[in-house]
Amino acid sequence: MNFIRFINGSIKLILKGSNAYYAWLFFLIVLVVWGAFGYADQLNEGLITTNMRDSVSWAFYIGNFTFLVGIAAAAIMLVIPAYIYNWKPIKEIVIFGELLAVCAVIMCIAFIVVDIGNPLRFWHMLPLVGTMNFPYSMLSWDFFFLLAYLIINLTVVTHLLYCIFYKKPYNKKMAQIIVLISIPMAVGIHTVTAFLYNALPARPFWNSALLAPRFLASAFCSGPAILIILFQILRKITKFEIQDKAIWTIAELMVYSMFIYLFFTIAELFKEFYSGTEHLLYWKYLLFGIGDSKEIVPYSWSSITMGFIAFVLFLIPKTRKNFVTLNIGAVLIYASVYVEKGIALIIPGFTPDVLGQIYVYTPSITEIRTAAMIFSLGFLLFTFLVKIAIAIVFENYRISDISKKEKHLIREIPTT
Repeated sequence: MNFIRFINGSIKLILKGSNAYYAWLFFLIVLVVWGAFGYADQLNEGLITTNMRDSVSWAFYIGNFTFLVGIAAAAIMLVIPAYIYNWKPIKEIVIFGELLAVCAVIMCIAFIVVDIGNPLRFWHMLPLVGTMNFPYSMLSWDFFFLLAYLIINLTVVTHLLYCIFYKKPYNKKMAQIIVLISIPMAVGIHTVTAFLYNALPARPFWNSALLAPRFLASAFCSGPAILIILFQILRKITKFEIQDKAIWTIAELMVYSMFIYLFFTIAELFKEFYSGTEHLLYWKYLLFGIGDSKEIVPYSWSSITMGFIAFVLFLIPKTRKNFVTLNIGAVLIYASVYVEKGIALIIPGFTPDVLGQIYVYTPSITEIRTAAMIFSLGFLLFTFLVKIAIAIVFENYRISDISKKEKHLIREIPTT
């Protein structure tokens, strides 16, 4: 009964809001409907409505999946300083990193569903139900880690909000143990995703031992970039409070990740260009094009440029602690990683194909609409979860605020 009241109270929370809140929800719902009709076309006609073909069989959907795995893993950028070093200014906002991880993992799974074509095939991904080909299939390992990471984050968030909702002390030992377990799990989800690429020996562009560390380093940049901007928005429009030094600490941690990522990338480029093997062909297509085929060259260099500018802005203390330049850097690093995880990672891996042909891939309108549907659903869920969390944690919303009709029941609920 207590948990049902908690759910009812949470639903009442998300139904209340300002005109701006309702306008934001309306905007997201419109995008969901627009995208759903695009996905309906794919369901009716098959993956032929996308621009994926035999030459490029992974594309926009898997690019978004890979990017969102990194966003989900970024929650540990808050967990480590909060629970390993017991830093209180960060500890108060860890819950938002957990919420972001939950929504990101759900969107990851959604992109897997739309990429496999017929969504009924998804039951094969379910442990003990479908045929996962475990432990031989890397995708089954990837799904296992994603599902475990989702359960861990969802358990922690639900437990904390439930206890605060009822003014009960939460189980600190259990929460801390689970949160600490989420650290290797966060590393694991992106590492296994990198192994998913590494496991294809016919794709030499991805056959690098540095791919997994590069994935992790870029993830620890893009995810916190979202949180930095989100925290500033929330403290302006709600009672949510966060110290400036907490935001600056997140930005400082991002600098280390950016440096590691740049170092790994330079090391990879040196190995390829100095040795000059046949595998260099894929890097040439990415950075300079092959003949007249230079379609992705502007994207690759824009990603490099945005990433480098963001690194400089975050490296210098003066610009890192100036919220104008900080936000510019956050947007640039987010855009840089998004382009790198999508176009700059996947397309060169398939181009040229095994026959030496160059298939020019661009996302179809069906793919764009389907992705818009998934992202909008993810933002919608994240909006609801953040609204519930802020009301309960920072605005002292309690079970007693639900209805007078239930107050006589509330008095019977133990507070310890």
